[in-house]
Amino acid sequence: MNLFFYSEKKEVSTTITIRNIDPIDKSWLQQEAHRRGISMEEFVRRLIRKNRENSQRISKPSEIFRRYFGPEHGIDLPLNEWFGCQPLFFQDENKK
Repeated sequence: MNLFFYSEKKEVSTTITIRNIDPIDKSWLQQEAHRRGISMEEFVRRLIRKNRENSQRISKPSEIFRRYFGPEHGIDLPLNEWFGCQPLFFQDENKK
């Protein structure tokens, strides 16, 4: 993998060369980029950006639980309910 950096007016451009990519993977990249009407280069940029954003997002505990114990794994999860606590209801003291 070759990385090439240059700076012009404080803008950074990076070039990555990927060698020995599987022909099936390259074909898939070409097809997906063509299907979206963009270049392979832009398609790869979007893949990288999407994966970076997803990896930086903090998951809620319920999302993590669902990822490992959800319906895809044969476990029916309960609906989002109260789980041991009751909501508070306030009554107007003037009404009886």
